[in-house]
Amino acid sequence: MAVLALDTSAAVAVALVDPGGARLAARSADERRRHAESLAPLVDAVLADAGLDRTDLTAVAVGTGPAPFTGLRVGLVTARTLALALGIDVLGVPSVDAVAVQAVADLGLTPGDEVLVATDARRKEVYWAHYRVVAHEGPHGVPVVETLAGPGVDKAADVAARLADAPADGGRLVVVGEGAILYPEHLPADEDAPLVPDAAVLARLALARRAAGEELPTEPLYLRRPDVQEPAPARLVPATGSPA
Repeated sequence: MAVLALDTSAAVAVALVDPGGARLAARSADERRRHAESLAPLVDAVLADAGLDRTDLTAVAVGTGPAPFTGLRVGLVTARTLALALGIDVLGVPSVDAVAVQAVADLGLTPGDEVLVATDARRKEVYWAHYRVVAHEGPHGVPVVETLAGPGVDKAADVAARLADAPADGGRLVVVGEGAILYPEHLPADEDAPLVPDAAVLARLALARRAAGEELPTEPLYLRRPDVQEPAPARLVPATGSPA
């Protein structure tokens, strides 16, 4: 019995965890333009690595972003389709939440510290979310964080301006995620900070939140309209004048 986790908000990440959250297998591909081609083979690979079949899955966890439209949609559609076919639950978790809790574990943060997650939104912008650490370790071994602001999408300089003041209680403020690597002049990242979601962490977070009775919607966090849109219907302009 296992939970499959997928995230396509940045690269493609896939993991299997047991009901207690222990990692059984994980694979990833640093693919930013061909998520659809990469995801299915990775799912098959992690199942093979763990010696499991799709019928052994009890739930599918999926990252809901925020992220650009095309890549994020691949993960969400795959997760929903697989869960529907198997008759199991699909559990949505914001991808930025997974990065935040991973940062707490990786950087040894303690209650009162704060985390800013910044990911690549293209167009010289970042997706961001700001958190405060509640507990270094909670259910399923997952750190507990509360959202202070976001998620949103802005220029890196505008996000930095929001963080001009240090945490009021004197705790640490760390910046993590690929957005910080792209714009270090505005968002200096800790050198040990996680950059992209870990699918196993996302699975543990989904399990912890489900156990706490939280809603886990799978609605995507696009935050802005896709680049490609359907054209507006043509307007009918009434003819003027009279026939000759």
